[in-house]
Amino acid sequence: MVCLGNICRSPLADGLLRKKVSENDLSIVVDSAGTSGFHAGEAPDRRMRATAKELGCPIDNLRSRKFIVNDFDTFDVIYVMDKSNRSNVLSLARNKEDESKVKMILNESNPSMDLEVPDPYYGGDQGFIDVFNLLDEATNVIISKIKGE
Repeated sequence: MVCLGNICRSPLADGLLRKKVSENDLSIVVDSAGTSGFHAGEAPDRRMRATAKELGCPIDNLRSRKFIVNDFDTFDVIYVMDKSNRSNVLSLARNKEDESKVKMILNESNPSMDLEVPDPYYGGDQGFIDVFNLLDEATNVIISKIKGE
């Protein structure tokens, strides 16, 4: 899961998918990162943590890190939150195999539409709830695909 700072959207997507992986007793590694290293080592944004906790998916234990080239070797799929994140991640790709791993997360719930998860950082509380709902739906689809449903 990748966004810009790894403090709002991607840690929430990470937390939601981790929770669902655990609930379904799946053996899948989930992580998140940012295309910038501005917040490396920091907890998610306090508003996103509050929203996630209120909606049943605490993410207080997550810490921001920067996306690195080796993530292409570690992960089978790299979900990005918006087109800018996709461009930044693709700029690090070493080959077509790396490029093929990069996917817009909302294409899971809205196939082929290339919709972006809006960045709630500069908005109000509703933006964090809206992002939660978008990512909850997308991660539900991811779990269904993993389970072969």
